[in-house]
Amino acid sequence: MDGKLSVAADQLGSLGRYRSSNSKAPTISKLGGANWNRIKEKAKKSVKKIAIDLIKLYAQRSKEKGFKYPIDGPWQSELEDSFPYDLTPDQAKATTQVKCDMESDKPMDRLVCGDVGFGKTEVAIRAIFKAITSGKQIAFLAPTTVLSQQHWRTISDRFAPYPIKVSLLNRFKTSSERKQIINGLKEGKIDAVVGTHQLLNKNLLYKDLGLLVIDEEQRFGVNQKEKI
Repeated sequence: MDGKLSVAADQLGSLGRYRSSNSKAPTISKLGGANWNRIKEKAKKSVKKIAIDLIKLYAQRSKEKGFKYPIDGPWQSELEDSFPYDLTPDQAKATTQVKCDMESDKPMDRLVCGDVGFGKTEVAIRAIFKAITSGKQIAFLAPTTVLSQQHWRTISDRFAPYPIKVSLLNRFKTSSERKQIINGLKEGKIDAVVGTHQLLNKNLLYKDLGLLVIDEEQRFGVNQKEKI
């Protein structure tokens, strides 16, 4: 095919390699042809269906009542004061908004954005601590084993002065260790669990899960997030 499509120089970022969803070579359609128009119409219908499903989902969520967390206690202030750096204005704003959401009776669904090293983890740690000291369990889902270990170590170090049990669940855990963690979460003996896709196991039950934190949520599919 000799068809050409011109793209403005300031829109080059929208171009990407064309890949097929299976092992076969992708089929190329003629621009403006009948097959191309059918593909476009199919894509439009698919997007419309997703939009309708999302509207229904958020309408349903807006009617639901969630757990209303109490205002910060002395331990919360103590933990936050132990942070060795001054929060940036954006960190402080994000932390305040997250805690306001938690103190509302509406289920929280918040996205915290920032580049690597901009302090997103500290925002999450403060929300996690608030949930645990209010009697709830938390789950921290990370996309890789290395990240899960890193977050587990950071959270464990910050919570060391307090009677909080933090566990790590990834592929390096033995069967007996995994069983202990699963039982601990079910019985409420573990307050926080950090892990990879292992947390998506259908056999993993919590006594009273109050907060889910997902690191790099774009690396998890919709079905995986909806499982939890």
